[in-house]
Parts: sequence; structure tokens; C-alpha cells
Amino acid sequence: MTAEHAATPFAALHRPGQPLLLPNAWDHASAAALAARGFAAIATTSLAVAAAAGLPDGRGVTREQTLGLALTLGPEPYLLSVDAEDGFADDPDEVAELARRLWSAGAVGINLEDGLGPAARHAAKIAAVKAAVPGLFVNARTDTHWLGDGDESDTLRRLDAYQQAGADGLFVPGLTDPDRIGALVRYTDAPLNVLYSPTGPTVLRLADLGVARVSLGSLLYRRALGAALDAVADIAAGRVPGGTTPSYAEVCVPDRNVPVSRQAKSSG
Repeated sequence: MTAEHAATPFAALHRPGQPLLLPNAWDHASAAALAARGFAAIATTSLAVAAAAGLPDGRGVTREQTLGLALTLGPEPYLLSVDAEDGFADDPDEVAELARRLWSAGAVGINLEDGLGPAARHAAKIAAVKAAVPGLFVNARTDTHWLGDGDESDTLRRLDAYQQAGADGLFVPGLTDPDRIGALVRYTDAPLNVLYSPTGPTVLRLADLGVARVSLGSLLYRRALGAALDAVADIAAGRVPGGTTPSYAEVCVPDRNVPVSRQAKSSG
């Protein structure tokens, strides 16, 4: 996608009761595979960006890697939302500049987490981003359930502040209790985003609760690593690995300067 395409189609995918199932990719190959399965919108995951670079997640040290991935994925024919941790800065103007660069790269959404920092500071970042790039969909994340103790009053206070600052969506990862999810759906005006958990409600149940977006976070990346470990263990034990194995041709990006027949012979 280019910077000219508006975020409005992305916003329209956030329908309470018919949630956007948003898978998170970590490189061109994973994003392309997900797009080939029909996902019109794809997000990135900060854990994978950090892990691939040998850096810690959530510490504000992967700004350039995040931008690099956005530049790789942004031109592709799907709607891209970028996990930008807390914006990689405390200064709202610096976060707004990051948002401009992501928009120029082709992203239509940004996920910004408060990391339980001051709510006022996070709200200022959201307001700065919306002022700088009005068309960028800002998914404002609070970590009251992810890093904190799930205090309900603090959650509501933060969500109120982020809505007032102009957030387009609200994200409460770590929240899995159906009653509390339903209560937040009724409380907020902006679409509610929930992080899928294998031990939490199914996507169908989340739809019944009125959730508008279901993110997969780092789950697919961690599952891919697990599948690789399972496969090598099977091979070492003399077993044929199970699961899905895309062919070389399905994964390889075609080189327009090389005949397809020659590419198919490669076993890389």
C-alpha cells in the first residue's frame, strides 16, 4: 500500500460483533503467507522484531528495525498496522514524527502501548499522532491487565483519557474474563480490541460480547518457533515431521530476471 490510501477502509473493518481478526506477521514471508490466506489486514508484532534482532521487547530499542519492517511491508497489497511499542520516545513530537514515517511507508494503523507509564503522557502522544497524521488509525493500548494488576478504575481512567485524546481504537491485552470484556464494550465508545488467548474466549465468543478487533500478538511467531523445534526433534528421532510445510516455490519471492523454471529447481 502507498501513503495515498486512506485508513478509512481499515477503520471500517472494526465492527463490534463482527470483529477484525488481525494476525501479526514478523517478516515479508509471514505477511505474504497470511495475505495469501485472505487476510486483508495484517499487523506486526514487536516481540518478533526485537527477538530477530537479538534485542529485548518493550524497551524502546527497536525503532529502526520497526521502521525497516514497515518499509518492507508497507507497499504490499494489504492494510498494515504497526506495533510501535510506546512510540520509542517520551516526547509526543518524536512519536508523531515516527507516525509520519510509518504513514509514508504505507502503514494505515499504529499500536501504541502505555506500559503503565503516566496516562497523561500517553494521551499526549495519541493527540500528537492524530494531529500529525489524522488518517492513521491509532490503537491505544493500556497495560493494566498485561503488566499491572487489572485494576478496573485505573483501566477506565486510562481508556477515558485515550479516547478523549483521539484514539480510534482501545486495546486491553491480558483481559480474558468475558464479563469484564462485555462491560468494557458497553463502556467505551471506540472499538475494543482484545488479545486472543488459547485459554480465553474463542473468537466467536468475543464476537458475541461485541469486541471489534481480535489481535494474535506474538502467538503465531511463537508457534512457528515451536513448530521448528518439533520438526527438528522429529527428524532427529527418525520421524517424518507433521504439520503444514509450504513448498520452496510457495515461499520464494519470484525474481523477474530469472526464468521461473530455473527458480523452481533451487532447493535453498
